[in-house]
Amino acid sequence: MPGTAPLDRATAPHDPAAVDRASAPHDAPGTRPGARLQFRAIPQARHWLLWGALLSVAVLALGLAAQLVPGSSAAELGVDQDLSQHHAALLTGVAMAFNVVFGPAVGVVIVAAVALYLWMVRRSMVKAVAFGLVACSGWVASEFFKLIIARQRPNPALLFDPLSPETGSNSFPSGHVSFAVALGFALYFLARGTRWARVTAVAAVGLALVVAWSRLYIGVHYPSDVAASFLAASAAVLLLAGLWNRFAPHLLDRLPAPAPPRSARP
Repeated sequence: MPGTAPLDRATAPHDPAAVDRASAPHDAPGTRPGARLQFRAIPQARHWLLWGALLSVAVLALGLAAQLVPGSSAAELGVDQDLSQHHAALLTGVAMAFNVVFGPAVGVVIVAAVALYLWMVRRSMVKAVAFGLVACSGWVASEFFKLIIARQRPNPALLFDPLSPETGSNSFPSGHVSFAVALGFALYFLARGTRWARVTAVAAVGLALVVAWSRLYIGVHYPSDVAASFLAASAAVLLLAGLWNRFAPHLLDRLPAPAPPRSARP
């Protein structure tokens, strides 16, 4: 990803300074210098496996508490009901737009478009794959926890103005919010090391919070659903970064060197 240097596999991946000092991978015998795919490290937290596990346990604890503690869902429903009584045309339009944009159909298009740009225009298949994996990791995490918790969505019949009535046992956590959080991480990793890094980070956090608000405003999730989404997506990104930095270099070593562009051929 932009802003990160090629990772020296003999160096601890969680040390940012070590990543910056790492040299480019060695070319295999008989290949053109620089012809093989160049590995790019994803920014990785120290003790990533521990933090990923702790965040996952926190998601499970929050979900089980929401399911098992009597009256917890009824108390949380009050937030949705209060928002439902104060709908405004402009806010409704914004919330419904986020409902579509961060849904699976449009979300896949967004991820595919950015990945194709990185691959075809920026000529970096590795960055494209890394971006796609990070951006989609939130969805994977949300679906995983949905299967375990199986929490029913808020009953639209109990809302004053249900905007998008949804039913089913897939309320916890929110897939929309999980995707927004993971997409924010992916975009920040692209901007890291550039003048746009701070702006991207702030925009990513703000966007995820607005998407979380929209899910409550529409009335399709409880507050604990959207709160758990931040934890679930963060856990997914932490674990993915650690696994990517650990195993991707070995996989790239086994791939054939890409053919040089026509303009570079003798």
